[in-house]
Amino acid sequence: MMSLWVAIGGVLGTWARFALGNWVARKWMPLFPYGTWIINLTGALFLGWLAGREAAGTLSATWYALLGTGFCGAYTTFSTFCYEAFFLWWEGNRKKAVVYVATSLYLGLVAGGLGLWIGVGRI
Repeated sequence: MMSLWVAIGGVLGTWARFALGNWVARKWMPLFPYGTWIINLTGALFLGWLAGREAAGTLSATWYALLGTGFCGAYTTFSTFCYEAFFLWWEGNRKKAVVYVATSLYLGLVAGGLGLWIGVGRI
């Protein structure tokens, strides 16, 4: 049953990302990629709040599956990345947190560029 809640949240998160991203892009896209920027920041904020509520015992596992795993997972994976990096830092694993952030960003850019190069034969 829990997987059904994750799936429902995923559908809602995907729709929210599509709708908000398109709305923002129509207004401000030529200036800056505000749609993705807003989605990533709001997703990180929301997932952090959900994780805090779950840790405090005020959010059930079902609601966390629906909103945290499902909605935020589809809305943005950046929220999970931020939460995991912060959690490493918070637990005192500062070196691991820095390595995780730095390598994710650097290798993500390299992988994206490589994928583009493979796809079109040039960057």
